[in-house]
Amino acid sequence: MLPSGDPSQGWSSRFEIFVALRYLRAKRKQAVISIITGISVLGIAAGVMALIIALAINNGFRNSLERTLLGARAHVSILEKEPSEGIKDWREIRKRLLTLPYVKTAAPSLYSTVFFAGPMRAEGGVLKGIDLESETNRGDVARNLKQGDLTKLDNPGGVPGVILGSRLAEAIGMPIGSRLRIISPQSELTPFGPRPSYYDYRVVGIFESGFYDFDRAWAFTSMKNVQRVLSVGDVANSIEIKVDPVEKAAEVAAAARQVIGKELDASHWMEQNHQILGALRLERIASTVTIGLILLVAALNILISLVMMVMEKQRDIALLISMGAKREQVRRVFLWQGALIGGVGALLGLIFGYGLSYLAGHYELLRLDEQVYMMRSVPFEPRWWDGVWVAGVAVAVSLLATLYPARSATRILPAEALRYE
Repeated sequence: MLPSGDPSQGWSSRFEIFVALRYLRAKRKQAVISIITGISVLGIAAGVMALIIALAINNGFRNSLERTLLGARAHVSILEKEPSEGIKDWREIRKRLLTLPYVKTAAPSLYSTVFFAGPMRAEGGVLKGIDLESETNRGDVARNLKQGDLTKLDNPGGVPGVILGSRLAEAIGMPIGSRLRIISPQSELTPFGPRPSYYDYRVVGIFESGFYDFDRAWAFTSMKNVQRVLSVGDVANSIEIKVDPVEKAAEVAAAARQVIGKELDASHWMEQNHQILGALRLERIASTVTIGLILLVAALNILISLVMMVMEKQRDIALLISMGAKREQVRRVFLWQGALIGGVGALLGLIFGYGLSYLAGHYELLRLDEQVYMMRSVPFEPRWWDGVWVAGVAVAVSLLATLYPARSATRILPAEALRYE
C-alpha cells in the first residue's frame, strides 16, 4: 500500500476504478456476467428499499402509539393496590412526588365506569374527572380538543359539562350543546330495591386523539363532577405524573414507591403497554433478519459474477501483472467492483425506499380498519440514521462477497495463463 502522501496513490486509485468499470461493462460474449451483475445491483436495491420501508412502518407504529399514549395518559400512575375508598391524602402525596428528580407535574384524577345514554343508543365507557387547576390535565385535554370549550366543564349552579371522544359522540348521536344522560352503576337504595343513578350533563366539547379505543370510550369532566357521580368526598383514585425526559419513567416509578406508602403502587407507561411495545420490538427484529436475507442472496450473486469474471479475465489479469500492475492493485480492482455494485444498489434502494415511504405516509395510501388497528392508515416515519446503517451493511456485504474472487485473481500466474496464447 502506497503512503497517502505519495502522488502516485491517486493515479493508482484511478487506474483500479477504471479497470473495475471496464470489467463491469461486459462485451457481447460476456453478457451472462453483465446480467448477473445487474441482478446483483437490483437485489441490493430491493433489500435496502424493503428494509427502509419496513423500518419506517415499525417506527411509525411505535411513535404513533407512544404519542397517543403519552399525550392522553400519564407517564407514571400512582394507584391503589387494592381498590377501596380512594386516595384521600392525595394532596400530601402529590407534594412529595413533586420533589422527585425528573418529575415535571403530578395531578390527581378520578375514573368511573358509566353508561352514556344518547338519542341513538347507550354506550359503556369511562368518565374521567380531571383537576381543572392543573395545567397538565388541562393541556392534555386541550391538545386533542376538536370542538368546544374546556372552561365550561365546571358550571356551578347549572348543568355540568362533559367532553366526549369523537367516536363515542358519533355512536350515541351527541353533538356539541346537546344534553347527555350519564348512568352510574353506583346504585341508590330505594324502598323498591337498588336502582342506578342518573345525571344530566351538557356536551361542551369533542376530542379526537387518533387512538380509536380512546376516542370510542372516554369522556372528560371535572373531578368534582365525578365525585358527585360516585358519591364520594375529596378523593382521587389516581395521581398522574409527567416525566421529563420520558425515558426516565421507570426510574421515577421506582423512586415514587418509596414515598407513597404501602397501600399504593406506581406503574409506568412501558409496563402498562409492554405487550404492544414487545410485539413491535420483535417485529422490527424479524423484519430486519428476513429482509436481510435478500441482501445475502444479492451478495451470492455478486460472488458468482466476480468468480465468473476472474475465470473469464485470466488472460487480461495476467497481462496487467506482466506489464507491472501489482497484485494488490489487482485485488483492489475486484474490491472496487463489489463496492460499486453495493454502492449503486444501496443508492437506488435508499431513493426508492425513502420516496415510497414519503408518498405512502403523506397521502395515506395504505388504509386500515380503525376498529382493529386503532389508526386510519399505516404510518410511515423513516429515519435518516436507518438509511446510514442499512446502506453501510449493504456495501459491507458486497465487499465481503468480493474477498474470495479478489484473492483468486491475485494468485493467477502470468506464465501459466499466457502459455497457450
